[in-house]
Amino acid sequence: MAQAARVYATGKRKTAIARVYMKSGSGRISVNGREFENYFPVLALRAVAVQPLVLTGKRQSVDVEVNVRGGGPAAQAESVKYGLAKALQADNPELRTTLKRAGFLTRDARIKERKKYGRPGARKRFQFSKR
Repeated sequence: MAQAARVYATGKRKTAIARVYMKSGSGRISVNGREFENYFPVLALRAVAVQPLVLTGKRQSVDVEVNVRGGGPAAQAESVKYGLAKALQADNPELRTTLKRAGFLTRDARIKERKKYGRPGARKRFQFSKR
């Protein structure tokens, strides 16, 4: 990574949007101005969010600053993962095959379907009455 260069990428999942800023450093991660461990107290979500860094071996060599909004904790962790993968690829295009093979560069486009008029939900119908 170039000295003092900051790489930017956006990761999205459901309604969560993560703006990821990455630069060379000592492995510090902050999310919305808070420590990574405090923002994601669940160990599984922390593991999901840093998967691209662990896979590429850059967990201790880059500092990451993330602004994330919308969605729940799981969707936010997934959006951080996608944003980190895109930032790593933007910084070093040689990592693309590794990240792509692991499935980190594929956007999970599944979002909640909108509610339709005349229905109680997106697809559910009101109870049918014959008489």
